[in-house]
Amino acid sequence: MILEKVIPELHIQQEYQSLVDQYIQQIVNEFEDHIHSVYMCGSIPKGTATPFKSDADFTIVCANPQDIDRERLSQITEKLLERYPLITKIDTTICSIDDVHHRPNDWGFWIKVICICVHGEDIGEQVPPIVISPKFVLELNADTPKEIDRFRRLLSTPEGIAAKTRYIKGYSKRLLRALYSLVLKDTGVWEDDMLKTKNAIITYSEFDPSLVNNLYEYYLDSDQDVEKFLKTADKAYLHFEQALAELHN
Repeated sequence: MILEKVIPELHIQQEYQSLVDQYIQQIVNEFEDHIHSVYMCGSIPKGTATPFKSDADFTIVCANPQDIDRERLSQITEKLLERYPLITKIDTTICSIDDVHHRPNDWGFWIKVICICVHGEDIGEQVPPIVISPKFVLELNADTPKEIDRFRRLLSTPEGIAAKTRYIKGYSKRLLRALYSLVLKDTGVWEDDMLKTKNAIITYSEFDPSLVNNLYEYYLDSDQDVEKFLKTADKAYLHFEQALAELHN
């Protein structure tokens, strides 16, 4: 079964178009020839964004991610957030052309299936069809252990505690997506709506429904006790590791 694109066509609402245009113009002006193409995912390109609740998710594809000065990029996004307060935050992912080509079940999947091109040549069209298989699920989750460890470390530092709501939301979202990848063979589509993601995990997997529901509640309301959240997250990740190990066999 082949995964179809999550956002087949751009439907940016009028109130967000200027933000998208300004973001593209400023990073292209700043980094000139280093940028190959720019992509978006989430509610803004789908046309379902909610003012003062939705964020903006961009991905930059370039020859060498080191060419993109992250501090300067942060300065650009901070100024845009001041100018466009209807956006809660702006996230930018950076990947290389080489990763898109040589990691099709990871970065290739991200660009081809999850994102839609908003500037430049769509390199996702060069990625072969993404076929749902145990190999795909394993490669898709190759970086999941590293990401989980990163979230745990962030929540263990004083700075992390101060930003706990952001980290808990990101951690729970990452776990839900990881669990959802295990039921792709049943759904046949990548789901980016977190409620539908949660419901599909409960419907098609043997995971404890209360555990999955708890993760979703943390995603919705992340202003929670860190230790309690980590206990829930650790249980969910243990189940995920066991399920992933079965795919290796």
